[in-house]
Amino acid sequence: MNSLQQIELMEVEEIQSQDIKFEITDINSLNWAFRKMSALKSKEKEIKQLAEVERDRIAEWERGELSTISSSLEFFENMISIYHAKQLVADPKAKTISTPYGKSKSRKTKEAPDKADEAAILQHVIENGMDDYIKNSLKWADFKKAVKIVEVAGHKVVVDENGQLVPGMTVKPESISYSVEV
Repeated sequence: MNSLQQIELMEVEEIQSQDIKFEITDINSLNWAFRKMSALKSKEKEIKQLAEVERDRIAEWERGELSTISSSLEFFENMISIYHAKQLVADPKAKTISTPYGKSKSRKTKEAPDKADEAAILQHVIENGMDDYIKNSLKWADFKKAVKIVEVAGHKVVVDENGQLVPGMTVKPESISYSVEV
């Protein structure tokens, strides 16, 4: 914004403070109104640019502050999970550990069939006439219930209801997940 535009803005403030009713009556008063609008638009642009710079600076500051907090939270959650895992070894029923400031909960998931290659599974189902499990794609939830996990030569594999190995399926190992509530 230049010095002429600053003068225009001061005139606008004077008119607004005096409650003078302004009316455009000729080309000169129209030109005067356009000058005032130009100065106001320039000031508006300046304010928006400054605000944007400040928003960017504040967002960068926020990211920096939160990244250290995030890494600290991850550290403590990991330490709590390690402690809870030790407690589970000592007492398998210690699924929840509670303090006045938070809880650590463990959740065990059983081993389950997992889709490694859906196309191969679908091909297996088609070849073996298991049409009940086919929509336009594999009815995964239903088929997963119909298969079994067995151990063959020291490896866990998935077999269908006919006892045949299902290609494209793997065994997702049993796991325990931990969640921390504060």
